[in-house]
Amino acid sequence: MQKKIITAGSLMAVLALTNCTSVQTQEQSQQTQAAVEQKQEETNPLLKEWTGPYGGVPAFDKMNLADLKPAMEKAMALNLAEIEAIANNPQPATFENTIEEMERAGEELGRVFTYYGIWSSNVSTPEFRKIQAEMAPKISEFNSKISQNEKLFQRIKTVYDNAQKNPLPADQQRVVQLVYEGFAMEGADLSPEKKERYAAINKELSSLYTKFSNNVLADEEKYIVYITKDQLSGLPESFVKAAAKAAADNGQEGKYAITNTRSSMDQFLTYSDERALREKVWKNYYSRGDNGDANDNNANITRILQLRRERVQLMGYDNFAEWRLQNRMAKTPQAAMDLMLAVWPAATARAKEEVADMQAIANKTSKTKITIEPWDYRYYAEKVRQAKYDLNSDEVKQYLELGNLTQAIFYTAGELFNFNFTPVPEGSVPVFHEDVKVWEVTDKTTGEHIGLWYLDPFARQGKRSGAWATTYRAHTTFDGKKTVLSSNNSNFVKPAPGEPVLVSWDDAETFFHEFGHALHFLASNVKYPTLNSGVRDYTEFQSQLLERWLSTDRVINQFLKHYKTGEPMPKELVAKIEKAATFNQGFATTEFLASALMDMHLHLADPANLDPDKFERETLTKLNMPKEIVMRHRTPHFTHVFSGEGYATGYYGYLWADVLTSDASEAFAEAPGGFYDKQVADKLVKYLFAPRNAMDPAEAYRLFRGRDAKIDALMRDRGFPVPGPQSKK
Repeated sequence: MQKKIITAGSLMAVLALTNCTSVQTQEQSQQTQAAVEQKQEETNPLLKEWTGPYGGVPAFDKMNLADLKPAMEKAMALNLAEIEAIANNPQPATFENTIEEMERAGEELGRVFTYYGIWSSNVSTPEFRKIQAEMAPKISEFNSKISQNEKLFQRIKTVYDNAQKNPLPADQQRVVQLVYEGFAMEGADLSPEKKERYAAINKELSSLYTKFSNNVLADEEKYIVYITKDQLSGLPESFVKAAAKAAADNGQEGKYAITNTRSSMDQFLTYSDERALREKVWKNYYSRGDNGDANDNNANITRILQLRRERVQLMGYDNFAEWRLQNRMAKTPQAAMDLMLAVWPAATARAKEEVADMQAIANKTSKTKITIEPWDYRYYAEKVRQAKYDLNSDEVKQYLELGNLTQAIFYTAGELFNFNFTPVPEGSVPVFHEDVKVWEVTDKTTGEHIGLWYLDPFARQGKRSGAWATTYRAHTTFDGKKTVLSSNNSNFVKPAPGEPVLVSWDDAETFFHEFGHALHFLASNVKYPTLNSGVRDYTEFQSQLLERWLSTDRVINQFLKHYKTGEPMPKELVAKIEKAATFNQGFATTEFLASALMDMHLHLADPANLDPDKFERETLTKLNMPKEIVMRHRTPHFTHVFSGEGYATGYYGYLWADVLTSDASEAFAEAPGGFYDKQVADKLVKYLFAPRNAMDPAEAYRLFRGRDAKIDALMRDRGFPVPGPQSKK
């Protein structure tokens, strides 16, 4: 470079010499910067290949927020270079040089996104959220550069067209189909002008999703109710101790904190005798993102809906729902609506019966005349449960200790999947928080290593609410066998030191549910990474199905033990639980369906000038929503739908999956060995878990059951009238 400068300046020596210093300095600066970047790349732990035991594990102990942005930018650049090489390959497009190379690309980025996901979901901070807001549009631009790469898409299309004429082996054929459909659905066939607008929409949406999510998290952190000792009436001892610890952790020693999370809210509304406080806690929780302040999400919702519709209209679809459902099991919005509306009347009718029962008890026991309001529902439902079934939820909780429940899910996995879970030695696998524990998963018979399972059980500041499962590494045999790194994340209220973690029956079911997702990851038996993807209204089926094992005799007798005495749950209490199995299904089904129906209605409506609060009220009125029940997720904090697109017009999928769940459960119930029948369990693993997305879900279910699922079993499970003998989903 120095020689070039001198030569170029020979005709104007003085000017050349004058500029030489500045150019030289500039070049030195660039070289220094390049050297710094190279050094960062070499030392940035977020980019490094995972090392250590178990096929390599994430370096969670090396997470430094300062490394995140440069790691993401570098990883995206590396991935784009890989994609360009594939797109510009001069050889004719084949499965091997196009699809397989795409499957191979992006390893660095996958590793970085694992850390990004941990910061986003488990250990968020204001500093991270600034980086997240900055990176969201950059990630969107990166995705658009791939999905809109014309040369790449033409190569994919060539492979797809050839595979239609000369089919490939089944797994390769499925990969080609999924890759092609994914690109086609993302506008790969659009004109350059439409592609430009499509990318701009995605970029704006990415920022809106981040903003929506962070607004909800901010309200969860902001609105904490502190109460005093004289306001604890009705609350279980375990909850009181946990609330005292939460208050102390927030600098309010001597008080009791009711945090703005579902697990804390739900318990408080169920047990607290303080009606005014129940109302306050209820309003805090259900007004998240809807307080008319800087964290209000209503304007974000309208803009998201407008952009989603505009984007799909670029591709010729009428609305977002029509576009989204084309490759789901439901196929069309109408099919999803038909299922929901087949259940809705029975659910709301049952809810009215439940309210009448609660009002009768309130009339007898309340010191003042009250009318049941939403903040009374859980409280009086618990009174009805005790009166009708002599079943006390707090009594049930004494047998639902988290450590025992963890052993229960391990036992279930051992019986159905032949998996064994062993705690890894403390410190041998890095974790991102001291609460996280890790187990090794092996085959019970052969001892073969399957993967690791991480558990992050407790709520804390910076962790999003709810419960979820994720994978840090999925199983493939594509470039040598890769073992699974799976995780479950819960938001149980952390107990005071030395105290047990006692959870409700609902929370125990959720624990089994999320573990079902982890088993779906761990049981994977696919060659190509793309085949580990899922179909949204199907992937909830496997996890919902696993909930059924919580109430099996083997689990109850071995693991549902009293936390003090160690005695198993008495048969009388089990009988009460079974008798009350359909109790409160009106509430549970109605609050869920209200959210699922709202999700669909919002995406079918004209979003121009849409007022989300008004639309929510008017839609619920048309649906004859019981006034005593609120949507499980009100629109302003419906993160499933508005912090990303995974569940947008897909929240109905839980019900769709539950039709499959109820139907499949009857297959076990009818088998000689019941829920532990070896033959049915083998079919479960072979057809419903191991293939992941390697075959069409409807076909997979038929291979397991011998027919399509019917809605009848679902209605029986919930204690609702069965519509008709030939009713099918």
